[in-house]
Amino acid sequence: MAYSLSLPLCFNSLPKSDLGVVVADAELVAQLQQGSEAAFRSLVEKYQQRVYSTAFSLLRSAEEAEDVAQEVFVEVYQTVAKFRSETTLSTWLYRLATSRALQHRRRATAKKRFAYFTSLLGLQNQVLHEPPDHAHPLALLEGEQQLHLLLSYIGRLPSQQQIAFTLRHEQELSYDEIAAVLDTTVSAVESLLFRARHTLRQHLHASFRHA
Repeated sequence: MAYSLSLPLCFNSLPKSDLGVVVADAELVAQLQQGSEAAFRSLVEKYQQRVYSTAFSLLRSAEEAEDVAQEVFVEVYQTVAKFRSETTLSTWLYRLATSRALQHRRRATAKKRFAYFTSLLGLQNQVLHEPPDHAHPLALLEGEQQLHLLLSYIGRLPSQQQIAFTLRHEQELSYDEIAAVLDTTVSAVESLLFRARHTLRQHLHASFRHA
C-alpha cells in the first residue's frame, strides 16, 4: 500500500541523505498508525540502541535504561495515532527517552530520601547502594577516580543543561537536533552547553587544586 506523505516545509532544505531518513520514518509512522506489528518491530530495531544509550547516559544504570527503553516504545505504540509531522520521529523518541529517564531519576531520588529519613527514625535497617558507573564516551580524564568524579559533576547539572550536554557529547546530535528535542532555540542550546561546560570546568579545576 502506498502512503501519501506530507512533510513540513522545514524539511525541504535538508540534505538528500537526511531527507531520505525523514521520508522513511514518515512511512514507518504511517504504517504504525495503521497498526502494523512489522512496522513496530522495525521501529524497535532501528531506534532501540539510541533510546537505550540516551537513557543510560542520564541514569548510569543498565537495568534502569532498559526499563526506560521499554517504556518509551510502549508509549510510542499507545500514542502513535496522535503523532504529528511537526517534528521528526527521532526527535520525538529522544524527547520521550530523556523525559522518562528524568522521571526515573526523580523517583529513585525520592525513594532514597524516604529510605534515609525512615532509617534515621529507626523504622527500617536498610543499606542504600548507588547504581554502578559504566564506561563513558567522555572519558577524557585519566584514571577511574577522575572519571567517576566527572560523571558525578555531570549528574549534578540542571536537567536542561545535562540533557543538552548528553545529547551533544554522547549522542553527537547537532545543535538543531538538540533544540528540537528540548523544544527551544539553537541559541538557547548554545547557552545551555556553555553554562554546562563552564560549571564542569570550575568543579574539575577545584577538585584538581585540592587533590
